Amino acid sequence: MNKNKSKTAILDKKLPEDKRKKKSKKKRKKEKKANLKNSKKKASYHISEGEGSSKLDKKFYEKELTRLQVELVKMQYWVKHTDTRIVILFEGRDAAGKGGTIKRITEPLNPRGCRVVALGTPSDREKTEWYFQRYVAHLPSAGEIVCFDRSWYNRAGVEKVMGFCSDAQYEEFMQTCPQFERMLVKSGIILLKYWFSVSDEEQERRFQARTTDPARRWKLSPMDLESRDRWADYSQAKDTMFAHTNIPEAPWFTVEADDKKRARLNCISHFLSKIPYVDMTPEPLELPPRKGAPQNYLRPPLNEQFFVPQLY
Repeated sequence: MNKNKSKTAILDKKLPEDKRKKKSKKKRKKEKKANLKNSKKKASYHISEGEGSSKLDKKFYEKELTRLQVELVKMQYWVKHTDTRIVILFEGRDAAGKGGTIKRITEPLNPRGCRVVALGTPSDREKTEWYFQRYVAHLPSAGEIVCFDRSWYNRAGVEKVMGFCSDAQYEEFMQTCPQFERMLVKSGIILLKYWFSVSDEEQERRFQARTTDPARRWKLSPMDLESRDRWADYSQAKDTMFAHTNIPEAPWFTVEADDKKRARLNCISHFLSKIPYVDMTPEPLELPPRKGAPQNYLRPPLNEQFFVPQLY
């Protein structure tokens, strides 16, 4: 041990002083960078919901998602040009990946022609209205796409299992829902219904991941925690719902969602296949030369403005 130390000391003596300083400075800088990286990892690393759940190659997934999102943009041009109205319902168990799929569908689209509707608990006034009334207010106008992050099927799922509606209200919904959806389709609306199916084990893994991730902990609502103990009740409610509402005019499409990445690609691809769109993307524009500022225009001094600190 002492021999090794003496060797390095001799080598250091042989090096010029400025080179020795440069070498030690680089070493300290490298060590500092490594320590900072490790501390950041320890402070910010949390088990991701998607981690370990997808075996799909990341590069392939991103390439396919980009391709499909380009097709979504083409589809939206067609929807706007033809005044088409589209409604997409996203239903399924808690932590099944509905929100992530909706996000991937809507992020490349023009928000003026694509809306996400995620209604909360009905108000006292809404509780006295016709059940479908508050959903009708959010239906699309011409050239618009509306994604319902949970929909009127709350009555057949959460409300039924948790006892938030009476048996009479539940029975009425089961009878009138198919009629309501037939009316929507008959009026010209394209109605697509997706059920995101996730296994008991995968849902539990995602719930556990949320407990350690502060950025996702808000997703663990009291209803989510209650649903963990009512798996069989929700399964039975879903089976009954399918039996009554899986109509030819608006059938249910089940998305296998244990693998989030595959679920997103499969759902978007299926959605596109159900819309008879053609590519109506406008031709590339040629911008004319920019006009210069008027000669009498003077910009105010920069020290009179407030700037966001450039931390990055």
